[in-house]
Amino acid sequence: MPVQQRFYVPAQDYIRVSGFLIQHYQPENRDGNWIEPAWEYMHSHPMLEPQWLERIGIWEEAGQIAGIVHYEGSLGEAFFQFHPAHRALRQAMLDHAEAHLAGQRELDGRRYIKAYINDWDREFAALAEARGYVRQPQEDRPMSRMVIPDPFPAVAVPPGFEVTSLADECDWAKVHRVLWRGFDHPGEPPAGQEELDSRRTMFDTPKARRELKIAVRAPSGDFVAFCGTFYEPGGRFGYVEPVATDPAFRRRGLGRAAVMEGVRRCGALGARVAYVGSNQPFYLSLGFEVLYTTQCWLKLFD
Repeated sequence: MPVQQRFYVPAQDYIRVSGFLIQHYQPENRDGNWIEPAWEYMHSHPMLEPQWLERIGIWEEAGQIAGIVHYEGSLGEAFFQFHPAHRALRQAMLDHAEAHLAGQRELDGRRYIKAYINDWDREFAALAEARGYVRQPQEDRPMSRMVIPDPFPAVAVPPGFEVTSLADECDWAKVHRVLWRGFDHPGEPPAGQEELDSRRTMFDTPKARRELKIAVRAPSGDFVAFCGTFYEPGGRFGYVEPVATDPAFRRRGLGRAAVMEGVRRCGALGARVAYVGSNQPFYLSLGFEVLYTTQCWLKLFD
């Protein structure tokens, strides 16, 4: 039966794509697709522009997903997920991305698309280059992995600080503040129920476990470091996203403690490895190692 292409229907396809990513996950993320928690986090993130979801492309064979091309936050991005038998869909996926997922630059009004292609997929990179795409290494996306140690080292914080989780204290105002300040926004965060609801949506995702959303509490009671951790039992792995430390409390090991406690708890649930989409020295110092890099390729249209 030939492969058929259609547009994404969020109400019915979110769960199907989630299952597709779980089904085809290979240890060490050798499949090269997004790990499923990244798909879950994308749909809960406040930066997602959901009005474009129906532009996502899906390819199917005999009712089974063969591939997906989608954006993450807004138009102008293209990420590619493949069934292992259907990497020949590369060209069709690029066609769809250019036709339906292109964004428009504020600078000059030109249409553009950034295609994110794994560094080991040389055939796909060559195809993109032949179609006028140019590498943008400053926008590459590394994927790193930590083998979870057993026994796990003790997780310590300075006297007066305490490692906790949203299962123990679910205070969305505290979560909102540490993320606002931890991502270097100036001053205090904007107040209001809408802001708190956004944080709740961000972390109470369909498969979320509040005991894996780790916070470090200061003597004042404020959260001053935070790590949102996901556990995927099918692949027996954890995923670290996001991580933030209040700038007034950095260089005290608090961010490290939040990440390591999240990874430790994933290990206790059965995870063998943990992933993070970064190659920052902070993560490498914790024991993460880069597996591969998803390269950014940019095409501008006249």
